[in-house]
Amino acid sequence: MDVCLVIQQRLKQLGLEQRDLAAAAQVTESYVSQLLTRKKAPPAANRTDIYEKMNTFLKLPKGQLATLAESQRREELKKKLADSPAPLSREVRELIILKCRSERQRQVREIFEKQSFGELERLITQKLLDVAKRVAREELENEQWLRNVAKLRHQSYEEARTIILEFLDTDVFTVSVGHCASFLAPMIDSWDIDLTTFAIEIRLNRLLSSKQEVHFQFTERDETTLESPEPGFQEFLGRANLSGDATEEEIEFLRALRFKERQPSAMYYYRELQNLRDPLHFQNSPIHKRRDGDNAEKRHQVDSRKSAIRRWRKNAKRSRAKDN
Repeated sequence: MDVCLVIQQRLKQLGLEQRDLAAAAQVTESYVSQLLTRKKAPPAANRTDIYEKMNTFLKLPKGQLATLAESQRREELKKKLADSPAPLSREVRELIILKCRSERQRQVREIFEKQSFGELERLITQKLLDVAKRVAREELENEQWLRNVAKLRHQSYEEARTIILEFLDTDVFTVSVGHCASFLAPMIDSWDIDLTTFAIEIRLNRLLSSKQEVHFQFTERDETTLESPEPGFQEFLGRANLSGDATEEEIEFLRALRFKERQPSAMYYYRELQNLRDPLHFQNSPIHKRRDGDNAEKRHQVDSRKSAIRRWRKNAKRSRAKDN
């Protein structure tokens, strides 16, 4: 049984209409209609919030629609994997190129046109989608942001929300001209790529995103050479009494610590090393597990016994001293 059939049956049982479901899910009636007539594939559960809203409205067990949708999508994916991926449409490719930095457009266009849906085209398109979708996902529950998008697109709140939900469910193999025109184009101001290192810089629309730029780096690099070690860490390494018994793994952990404003001393790194070694500071350590629950009482009992033994020893010494 697929998700569409379950929804249709439940609507009939409750005597409800598609428009009622659309209002509850805060999407357009057209979107619900296309979903229920299978003109539109059910969206991925982790890219939308409509299943949760529909579950509540239709009084279905929690997670039922999402589980059915994921099962249905897996079956569709098996069929798609048997075919070669279709290249980007000419309109989508043109939009991606036009968003590229003007000085780089000719070079990028030549690479795109040499290959039919080649690696570079897929890489750039997917990164642009990832960045735009991340912003949309973070802002989906922000009503004011959605209204700003609707105003920018001259649409209703429900229309804007529906378009964003559809956009969240797309990927590099399914992106359409509509997806690009409705959200990708307004969200991305421009992008640029260094064709030597494949570093990508993406600039976002200030009106739709609080973050202005996003950077990606695709070359292998030695992280230890990217930033100078903290002065306190260098001093820590130079003092054998502090770092002499530290293992290579512990040194690498301490080296990776970063501080925006303060500069820790050598003694800070020494204390951090001791904290790292103390099993009580880690939930999965055997000692921590042994001392869970009533360990405070057990420690108190042990301390009491030790105190009693010390007092007995002192009294015994005094007794022997008197006898002598």
